[in-house]
Amino acid sequence: MSTAVALAHTVVTVWAQEINITPTAPPGANKVITLVNFMAWFVTLAGIAAVIYAGGKFGWERWHGGSVESPKILLGALFGGILATSAGPIMNAVVNGGA
Repeated sequence: MSTAVALAHTVVTVWAQEINITPTAPPGANKVITLVNFMAWFVTLAGIAAVIYAGGKFGWERWHGGSVESPKILLGALFGGILATSAGPIMNAVVNGGA
């Protein structure tokens, strides 16, 4: 029985070791980083446009007494913006283990 406990302890010790990962950029990564920066800029611009559109639609709906759909558009734009803005820090936390 003692051998089984020692074996289990060894297996758990091996599995519990920390793996240090230091990401390095591959060759040609500057072009990809530039593309991602452009995409982030377009996402930010689209989010701002969606918030402006939702605000205008909300005013139009209130003025004319139509159905109120703009709060859903506004919440969707805000949630999408928060998610898109948080993508970089989330991935850094995943790669660096929260450090």
